[in-house]
Amino acid sequence: MDLISDIYNLTKSYPKDELYALISQMRRAVVSVASNIAESASRKSSIERKRFYEISRSSLIELDTQIEISLRLNYISNDSITDLSNLVNHIFAMLSKLMEKTN
Repeated sequence: MDLISDIYNLTKSYPKDELYALISQMRRAVVSVASNIAESASRKSSIERKRFYEISRSSLIELDTQIEISLRLNYISNDSITDLSNLVNHIFAMLSKLMEKTN
């Protein structure tokens, strides 16, 4: 949930012409991370739960790519996203561990 807040706050400063492009993509990706984790909790089989973790992790990787695009377009600076990058890496590690432990 912290990552969602961070991304929404970060993208508020993006150019308005990115509203239906990069801003929308980033916000959908970050919401997808949390949504798929939540949906996995309702699944009875470990195979289904693991699949939702995989989808969540894929959305996180998508978001990480979009952050890199934002850097290259100079919408953000490396200094401004240190904590954000650490959070993305931490969530990636947690999802990877969940996938390992789901049998």
